[in-house]
Amino acid sequence: MLRDITLGQYFPGNTIVHRLDPRTKLILVTVYIVALFSAQDYISYAVMAVTLTVFVALSRIKPSALLRGLRPLVMIITLTAFINIFYSEGTVFAEFWIFKITYEGIKNSFFMTIRIIMLIMGTFLLTYTTSPLMLTDGLERIMNPLKKIKVPVHELSMMMSIALRFIPTLIEETDKIMSAQKARGADFETGKLTERAKALLPILVPLFVSAFRRADELAVAMECRCYHGGEGRTKMKQLVFIWQDFAAMAIGGLILAGVIVLAFFGL
Repeated sequence: MLRDITLGQYFPGNTIVHRLDPRTKLILVTVYIVALFSAQDYISYAVMAVTLTVFVALSRIKPSALLRGLRPLVMIITLTAFINIFYSEGTVFAEFWIFKITYEGIKNSFFMTIRIIMLIMGTFLLTYTTSPLMLTDGLERIMNPLKKIKVPVHELSMMMSIALRFIPTLIEETDKIMSAQKARGADFETGKLTERAKALLPILVPLFVSAFRRADELAVAMECRCYHGGEGRTKMKQLVFIWQDFAAMAIGGLILAGVIVLAFFGL
Protein backbone atom coordinates (compact mmCIF):
# COMPACT_ATOMS: atom_id res chain seq x y z
CA MET A 1 0.00 0.00 0.00
CA LEU A 2 2.79 2.43 0.90
CA ARG A 3 4.48 1.89 -2.44
CA ASP A 4 1.26 3.01 -4.14
CA ILE A 5 1.60 6.55 -2.74
CA THR A 6 3.23 8.44 -5.59
CA LEU A 7 2.50 12.05 -4.58
CA GLY A 8 5.67 14.13 -4.72
CA GLN A 9 7.49 11.85 -7.14
CA TYR A 10 9.03 13.30 -10.30
CA PHE A 11 9.40 11.32 -13.51
CA PRO A 12 12.11 12.99 -15.66
CA GLY A 13 11.29 13.42 -19.33
CA ASN A 14 11.66 15.67 -22.35
CA THR A 15 8.05 15.86 -23.49
CA ILE A 16 6.16 19.05 -24.30
CA VAL A 17 4.45 18.87 -20.89
CA HIS A 18 7.79 18.52 -19.07
CA ARG A 19 9.18 21.51 -20.99
CA LEU A 20 6.30 23.84 -20.12
CA ASP A 21 7.11 26.64 -17.71
CA PRO A 22 6.17 25.62 -14.12
CA ARG A 23 4.07 28.76 -13.84
CA THR A 24 2.11 27.64 -16.89
CA LYS A 25 1.50 24.23 -15.36
CA LEU A 26 0.39 25.74 -12.05
CA ILE A 27 -2.03 28.05 -13.88
CA LEU A 28 -3.31 25.17 -16.02
CA VAL A 29 -3.90 23.00 -12.95
CA THR A 30 -5.85 25.84 -11.32
CA VAL A 31 -7.92 26.30 -14.50
CA TYR A 32 -8.42 22.54 -14.68
CA ILE A 33 -9.73 22.41 -11.09
CA VAL A 34 -12.10 25.35 -11.67
CA ALA A 35 -13.39 23.74 -14.88
CA LEU A 36 -13.78 20.39 -13.15
CA PHE A 37 -15.92 21.90 -10.39
CA SER A 38 -17.90 23.90 -12.98
CA ALA A 39 -18.81 20.73 -14.92
CA GLN A 40 -22.43 19.78 -14.40
CA ASP A 41 -23.37 17.00 -16.81
CA TYR A 42 -22.12 14.21 -19.05
CA ILE A 43 -20.83 16.38 -21.89
CA SER A 44 -18.85 18.62 -19.53
CA TYR A 45 -17.25 15.64 -17.78
CA ALA A 46 -16.50 14.06 -21.16
CA VAL A 47 -14.67 17.25 -22.18
CA MET A 48 -12.62 17.16 -18.95
CA ALA A 49 -11.86 13.46 -19.37
CA VAL A 50 -10.61 14.05 -22.93
CA THR A 51 -8.50 16.99 -21.73
CA LEU A 52 -6.88 14.87 -19.00
CA THR A 53 -6.29 11.99 -21.41
CA VAL A 54 -4.58 14.28 -23.93
CA PHE A 55 -2.22 15.76 -21.32
CA VAL A 56 -1.39 12.31 -19.94
CA ALA A 57 -0.61 11.11 -23.47
CA LEU A 58 1.55 14.18 -24.19
CA SER A 59 3.47 13.74 -20.94
CA ARG A 60 4.07 10.05 -21.69
CA ILE A 61 3.36 9.21 -18.07
CA LYS A 62 2.10 5.66 -17.80
CA PRO A 63 -1.60 5.55 -16.81
CA SER A 64 -0.70 2.75 -14.40
CA ALA A 65 1.36 5.26 -12.36
CA LEU A 66 -1.67 7.54 -12.02
CA LEU A 67 -4.00 4.65 -11.18
CA ARG A 68 -1.52 3.31 -8.62
CA GLY A 69 -1.66 6.65 -6.85
CA LEU A 70 -5.44 6.24 -6.44
CA ARG A 71 -5.21 2.99 -4.48
CA PRO A 72 -4.56 4.57 -1.04
CA LEU A 73 -7.64 6.77 -1.57
CA VAL A 74 -10.06 4.00 -2.56
CA MET A 75 -11.80 4.08 0.85
CA ILE A 76 -12.34 7.86 0.67
CA ILE A 77 -13.68 7.64 -2.88
CA THR A 78 -15.97 4.75 -1.94
CA LEU A 79 -17.27 6.59 1.15
CA THR A 80 -17.97 9.69 -0.94
CA ALA A 81 -19.91 7.62 -3.49
CA PHE A 82 -21.85 5.87 -0.71
CA ILE A 83 -22.86 9.13 0.99
CA ASN A 84 -24.05 10.71 -2.26
CA ILE A 85 -26.14 7.65 -3.18
CA PHE A 86 -28.04 7.43 0.11
CA TYR A 87 -28.22 11.06 1.16
CA SER A 88 -29.40 12.87 -1.97
CA GLU A 89 -32.99 14.03 -2.32
CA GLY A 90 -35.00 13.21 -5.42
CA THR A 91 -37.06 10.51 -7.11
CA VAL A 92 -36.82 7.31 -5.07
CA PHE A 93 -35.35 4.39 -7.01
CA ALA A 94 -35.19 1.86 -4.15
CA GLU A 95 -35.76 1.94 -0.40
CA PHE A 96 -34.82 -0.30 2.50
CA TRP A 97 -34.80 0.36 6.25
CA ILE A 98 -33.76 4.02 6.71
CA PHE A 99 -31.93 4.27 3.39
CA LYS A 100 -33.32 5.66 0.14
CA ILE A 101 -31.64 5.39 -3.22
CA THR A 102 -32.68 8.12 -5.63
CA TYR A 103 -31.96 8.63 -9.32
CA GLU A 104 -30.41 11.99 -8.45
CA GLY A 105 -28.27 10.28 -5.80
CA ILE A 106 -26.90 7.77 -8.30
CA LYS A 107 -26.11 10.58 -10.75
CA ASN A 108 -24.47 12.74 -8.06
CA SER A 109 -22.47 9.79 -6.79
CA PHE A 110 -21.18 9.00 -10.27
CA PHE A 111 -20.21 12.61 -11.01
CA MET A 112 -18.60 13.12 -7.60
CA THR A 113 -16.53 9.94 -7.94
CA ILE A 114 -15.38 10.90 -11.43
CA ARG A 115 -14.59 14.43 -10.21
CA ILE A 116 -12.42 13.20 -7.34
CA ILE A 117 -10.56 10.70 -9.54
CA MET A 118 -9.84 13.27 -12.26
CA LEU A 119 -8.89 15.89 -9.66
CA ILE A 120 -6.33 13.56 -8.09
CA MET A 121 -4.94 12.49 -11.45
CA GLY A 122 -4.62 16.07 -12.67
CA THR A 123 -2.76 17.27 -9.56
CA PHE A 124 -0.53 14.18 -9.56
CA LEU A 125 0.37 14.91 -13.19
CA LEU A 126 1.75 18.27 -12.05
CA THR A 127 4.26 16.73 -9.62
CA TYR A 128 5.08 13.88 -12.01
CA THR A 129 6.20 16.30 -14.74
CA THR A 130 7.72 19.12 -12.64
CA SER A 131 10.82 18.83 -10.48
CA PRO A 132 10.53 20.15 -6.89
CA LEU A 133 13.07 22.90 -7.63
CA MET A 134 11.17 24.15 -10.69
CA LEU A 135 7.89 23.91 -8.80
CA THR A 136 9.36 26.08 -6.03
CA ASP A 137 10.55 28.68 -8.56
CA GLY A 138 7.16 28.69 -10.28
CA LEU A 139 5.24 29.16 -7.02
CA GLU A 140 7.56 31.93 -5.93
CA ARG A 141 7.23 33.82 -9.20
CA ILE A 142 3.44 33.50 -9.23
CA MET A 143 3.12 34.70 -5.62
CA ASN A 144 5.74 37.43 -6.08
CA PRO A 145 3.19 40.31 -5.92
CA LEU A 146 2.33 39.24 -2.36
CA LYS A 147 5.75 40.46 -1.22
CA LYS A 148 4.32 43.98 -1.29
CA ILE A 149 2.13 43.08 1.71
CA LYS A 150 5.06 41.43 3.54
CA VAL A 151 4.10 37.83 2.78
CA PRO A 152 7.20 35.54 3.02
CA VAL A 153 6.73 34.18 -0.50
CA HIS A 154 10.13 32.50 -0.85
CA GLU A 155 9.90 30.77 2.53
CA LEU A 156 6.37 29.49 1.83
CA SER A 157 7.43 28.15 -1.57
CA MET A 158 10.48 26.48 -0.06
CA MET A 159 8.42 24.81 2.67
CA MET A 160 5.90 23.46 0.15
CA SER A 161 8.70 22.15 -2.06
CA ILE A 162 10.49 20.46 0.84
CA ALA A 163 7.23 18.89 2.01
CA LEU A 164 6.58 17.43 -1.45
CA ARG A 165 10.19 16.30 -1.79
CA PHE A 166 10.17 14.40 1.51
CA ILE A 167 6.89 12.55 1.01
CA PRO A 168 8.56 9.69 -0.95
CA THR A 169 11.44 9.67 1.57
CA LEU A 170 9.11 9.31 4.56
CA ILE A 171 7.12 6.61 2.75
CA GLU A 172 10.30 4.66 2.12
CA GLU A 173 11.34 5.12 5.76
CA THR A 174 7.92 3.89 6.95
CA ASP A 175 8.21 0.82 4.73
CA LYS A 176 11.63 0.00 6.21
CA ILE A 177 10.35 0.39 9.78
CA MET A 178 7.32 -1.82 9.06
CA SER A 179 9.55 -4.49 7.53
CA ALA A 180 11.80 -4.38 10.60
CA GLN A 181 8.82 -4.64 12.95
CA LYS A 182 7.35 -7.54 10.98
CA ALA A 183 10.69 -9.35 11.25
CA ARG A 184 10.30 -9.03 15.04
CA GLY A 185 6.84 -10.60 14.91
CA ALA A 186 4.61 -7.52 14.65
CA ASP A 187 1.24 -7.99 12.95
CA PHE A 188 -0.39 -5.00 11.23
CA GLU A 189 -3.01 -6.76 9.12
CA THR A 190 -5.11 -8.86 11.51
CA GLY A 191 -7.17 -8.18 14.62
CA LYS A 192 -9.74 -5.54 15.52
CA LEU A 193 -9.47 -1.94 14.39
CA THR A 194 -8.30 -0.82 17.85
CA GLU A 195 -5.67 -3.56 17.94
CA ARG A 196 -4.38 -2.62 14.51
CA ALA A 197 -4.24 1.05 15.57
CA LYS A 198 -2.20 0.14 18.68
CA ALA A 199 0.14 -1.94 16.50
CA LEU A 200 1.03 1.25 14.59
CA LEU A 201 2.60 2.90 17.66
CA PRO A 202 5.94 1.08 17.22
CA ILE A 203 6.00 2.58 13.70
CA LEU A 204 5.00 6.15 14.51
CA VAL A 205 7.59 6.74 17.24
CA PRO A 206 10.71 5.86 15.19
CA LEU A 207 9.16 7.56 12.13
CA PHE A 208 8.76 10.85 14.01
CA VAL A 209 12.28 10.54 15.43
CA SER A 210 13.63 9.94 11.91
CA ALA A 211 11.63 12.87 10.49
CA PHE A 212 12.92 15.28 13.16
CA ARG A 213 16.48 14.05 12.63
CA ARG A 214 16.20 14.61 8.87
CA ALA A 215 14.73 18.08 9.44
CA ASP A 216 17.62 18.97 11.76
CA GLU A 217 20.19 17.68 9.26
CA LEU A 218 18.55 19.69 6.48
CA ALA A 219 18.57 22.86 8.61
CA VAL A 220 22.28 22.41 9.43
CA ALA A 221 23.07 21.79 5.73
CA MET A 222 21.22 24.96 4.71
CA GLU A 223 23.02 27.01 7.36
CA CYS A 224 26.41 25.62 6.28
CA ARG A 225 25.63 26.82 2.75
CA CYS A 226 24.81 30.29 4.11
CA TYR A 227 21.13 30.09 3.21
CA HIS A 228 19.36 33.26 4.38
CA GLY A 229 16.11 33.39 2.46
CA GLY A 230 15.19 34.74 -0.93
CA GLU A 231 16.70 38.23 -0.77
CA GLY A 232 19.53 38.70 -3.22
CA ARG A 233 19.42 35.12 -4.50
CA THR A 234 20.10 34.42 -8.16
CA LYS A 235 18.80 31.49 -10.17
CA MET A 236 20.70 29.15 -12.45
CA LYS A 237 17.63 28.68 -14.68
CA GLN A 238 15.59 31.75 -15.52
CA LEU A 239 11.88 31.14 -16.14
CA VAL A 240 10.78 32.49 -19.52
CA PHE A 241 7.44 32.01 -21.23
CA ILE A 242 7.64 30.62 -24.76
CA TRP A 243 4.97 30.16 -27.42
CA GLN A 244 4.05 26.69 -26.13
CA ASP A 245 3.17 28.24 -22.76
CA PHE A 246 0.91 30.85 -24.31
CA ALA A 247 -0.71 28.20 -26.52
CA ALA A 248 -1.31 25.90 -23.54
CA MET A 249 -2.86 28.71 -21.47
CA ALA A 250 -5.08 29.72 -24.40
CA ILE A 251 -6.29 26.14 -24.77
CA GLY A 252 -6.91 25.95 -21.03
CA GLY A 253 -8.93 29.17 -21.16
CA LEU A 254 -11.02 27.89 -24.06
CA ILE A 255 -11.75 24.63 -22.25
CA LEU A 256 -12.79 26.52 -19.09
CA ALA A 257 -15.03 28.84 -21.12
CA GLY A 258 -16.56 25.88 -22.94
CA VAL A 259 -17.33 24.03 -19.69
CA ILE A 260 -18.89 27.16 -18.17
CA VAL A 261 -21.04 27.65 -21.26
CA LEU A 262 -22.15 24.00 -21.15
CA ALA A 263 -23.01 24.36 -17.45
CA PHE A 264 -24.94 27.60 -18.14
CA PHE A 265 -27.11 25.92 -20.77
CA GLY A 266 -27.47 22.77 -18.65
CA LEU A 267 -25.68 20.47 -21.11
